[in-house]
Amino acid sequence: MTPPNIVFVTCHDLGQHLGCYGWQSVPSPALDGIAGRGVLFENSFCTAPQCSPSRSALHTGRHAHANGMLGLAHSPFNWRLHPDEQHIAKRLQAAGYETALIGAQHLVAGDDAHSLGYDSVQSRGPARETGAAAAAYLEIAAERDRPFYLEVGFSEPHRPYDYGGVEPDDSRGVNLPAYIPDTPEACAEFAHAQGAIGALDAAVGQIFAALETHGLLDQTWFIFATDHGLAMPRAKCTCYDPGIEAALIMHWPAGGLTGGRRIGEMVSHIDMVPTMLEALGMDIPANLHGRSYWPLLQGQPYQPNREIFAEKTFHTAYEPMRCIRTATHKLIVNLDQDIAVNVPTDIQRSPIYMQMQDQIIPHRPHLELYDLAADPTEMHNLSGQPEVAEVERDLRQRLLRWMETTDDPILRGPVASPYYHAALAMLRS
Repeated sequence: MTPPNIVFVTCHDLGQHLGCYGWQSVPSPALDGIAGRGVLFENSFCTAPQCSPSRSALHTGRHAHANGMLGLAHSPFNWRLHPDEQHIAKRLQAAGYETALIGAQHLVAGDDAHSLGYDSVQSRGPARETGAAAAAYLEIAAERDRPFYLEVGFSEPHRPYDYGGVEPDDSRGVNLPAYIPDTPEACAEFAHAQGAIGALDAAVGQIFAALETHGLLDQTWFIFATDHGLAMPRAKCTCYDPGIEAALIMHWPAGGLTGGRRIGEMVSHIDMVPTMLEALGMDIPANLHGRSYWPLLQGQPYQPNREIFAEKTFHTAYEPMRCIRTATHKLIVNLDQDIAVNVPTDIQRSPIYMQMQDQIIPHRPHLELYDLAADPTEMHNLSGQPEVAEVERDLRQRLLRWMETTDDPILRGPVASPYYHAALAMLRS
């Protein structure tokens, strides 16, 4: 098989908030159209509800607690991948691909992005600029014989939603998720978010159109993914479904990824790298934590995931939690004291934050167990209830087994951050 080109598009803080995922008020015609021509994953989940840890698993195939990215990469947090970790760009570079990054990656400081395996790096601003730069790259790449891996990272729809001068968009109305209070302030906030999503969508459409214009579409594996859920209370930085649901859309005619198929099986960001490696005929290292779902996409025998796992250790502070999710239930273990719902500082600036204080402020329990069929908004903690004791015991055992198998450092005690080590070094200097 001729190696395909790969265009891997990522964005911040989107969750599954697109028209093709049922949010009819969201202005996402380009991505909806790509999903209608390609493949959409209905039950796609990230492994961490915040940026750098999530992206580390997406691009290495190894969980954040194992690959070193237990918190945010940027200053003052300064988490880094372990030196021996292999980003997918580095693996493809070694396999002969020309590798390029346009826009954000959030795993290393900007000047160090080449260390991840990119031959070329372009930093860009708002979505329209990033999309135009990617389209320009594709025009040049179409004249070369070498296969390319182009990663395009959009900031949108990260807050602030007016980045680049984007205006709110309520042209299709506003649909509020069930976990958000139905207030004028929330409607206004979501209109702002929809404007940012619309800007992202237009830029993705520009990239896809460039693939068609330059005759690259058939032989290019187009992947669109987001890092985690919306920047809203009870979403981003939580292990509730709105925090770990992640849009995932693919299109690759030569690889059979067409027809508007909707995949219902649970897949995880941790499965992306092994899936890519199998599809490309490359060896899958034994230390990867994910499972390839390439057979599923090819209509071949495939054993679906019985569960997916997610984690958080640090965001802006030490906020350790681990979670297991099955098709029917979710168990979250909270490994230190905190309020009920972590709310990052960008979300605290939202008026919605003040309107949800009753849900946010209470003390967090050690364990949270939810029946996802009966309680899809995860509001009623069943942990300790006799009628679900067997379910809880089973999920506890499976979660602990995963932590042990992947050598989760939190099993050995609280995890110290780079900030801690730097402060201690200054104290001793």
